[in-house]
Amino acid sequence: MKTWKTIIAALLAAMLLLAFTACGSSTETEPVKIATKPMTEQYILGEMIRMLIEEKAGYPVEITKGVGGGTSNIHPAMEKGDFDLYPEYTSSGWLMVLKHEDERNISDEEMFEQLQEQYSENYDMAWVGLYGFNNTFAIAVSKKTADQYKLKTGSDLAKVSDKLVFGGNPDYIERPDGFNALCKAYDYKFKDVKDIDIGLKYKALEKGDIDVTNGFTTDAQLSRDDVVVLEDDQHYQTNYFCSTVVRRDALETYPKLAEALMLMDGILTDKEMAALNDQVENQGKTDVETAKAFLVKKGLIEE
Repeated sequence: MKTWKTIIAALLAAMLLLAFTACGSSTETEPVKIATKPMTEQYILGEMIRMLIEEKAGYPVEITKGVGGGTSNIHPAMEKGDFDLYPEYTSSGWLMVLKHEDERNISDEEMFEQLQEQYSENYDMAWVGLYGFNNTFAIAVSKKTADQYKLKTGSDLAKVSDKLVFGGNPDYIERPDGFNALCKAYDYKFKDVKDIDIGLKYKALEKGDIDVTNGFTTDAQLSRDDVVVLEDDQHYQTNYFCSTVVRRDALETYPKLAEALMLMDGILTDKEMAALNDQVENQGKTDVETAKAFLVKKGLIEE
């Protein structure tokens, strides 16, 4: 079976070959168009990608931040050519774009290899590099709710779910392995379900508009004292490694693009990504300065 490093090495070789054989064109002066989902993590990643493309490849970049609906709207826009690339998560592509019903019977390595093949065949797109962190789902409740109902695990929540309101972002509620599958796995029967933008969930939890939400393991908010992450005692959640999805015509138009994007490969752990999110959300830093400081620390760009 191929390992991550073997797959990445083969991809880089293919991308570099494409760069050498591509003729390039006058459209290189047009900006590389990046899209990001409406969440802090994606804003930071988008800025990292922008800086690497501008400083290492020399191409201008245009970022559209916080595209509502996430994958549901960004992927169709990618197909139309509105965007050239965006940060995406492996299981999101597997389930929401390729429409596979489950990802639990396939290894992470096999999934990434098949993502490459099927995105290339179906959409003329590639996955370039793996950033290193795994941003998988977690179920979070307010501390007030956790204390009131003595909640520590997902199974504890099942006993009182009919008294509580769940609020989730559109991606999570719609995706095959999201809300409905979670409810089936744990037998949740919530009193009400609210569709809330990904950037507003924790505010809604804090205000008491909802009692339960889906979080991500790199969310800065999950380190707060007023939020409790429930143990996934049924071992339901799966892996979501982050990578860059890029149109192949963009790789042809911008011959140095692939090499710049591959600089993101393996640079972030879960803990590092959560710390960067915390810097922006709780320490008053901007996504731009946070991204730059991290890349400087890693020796990828200059101060």
